[in-house]
Amino acid sequence: MSKPVILCVDDESVVLDSLKIQLKNAFRDAYSYEMAESSDEAWEILEELCEDNSHVLVIVSDWLMPGMKGDEFLIKVHQRFPKILKIMLTGQADIEAVEKAIEQASLYRCLSKPWNSEELITTIKSGLTNYQSSQNYEQTSGDLC
Repeated sequence: MSKPVILCVDDESVVLDSLKIQLKNAFRDAYSYEMAESSDEAWEILEELCEDNSHVLVIVSDWLMPGMKGDEFLIKVHQRFPKILKIMLTGQADIEAVEKAIEQASLYRCLSKPWNSEELITTIKSGLTNYQSSQNYEQTSGDLC
């Protein structure tokens, strides 16, 4: 069985490199790390991973990208993969875009660029803890019915 995946999406390769280093330092080999420079590339990766029965747990996406903005991308992701934890990084998102992502994509958190590495890792850890708790609850509830 393959490792669960954390997918990062940003049009700047230096940002993706930094995210990958920070995630690997924090989580080591617990996850696979996929990087995409656009929402289109990220969607292709999601499709491929889905076909391979790989489990994407987290998406960390920039907001301001060419083509589809981060809020729109995360809404699209949520419609197909509602259980993925969605985090948006931005230096420029307006409040309406963040609110839209919260309402329509179940955005877990929005962090400002430049982000604090510790805050990012803590956010991912707490989101995954919440996710695992809800999964355990669903399994228990299913067992009781």
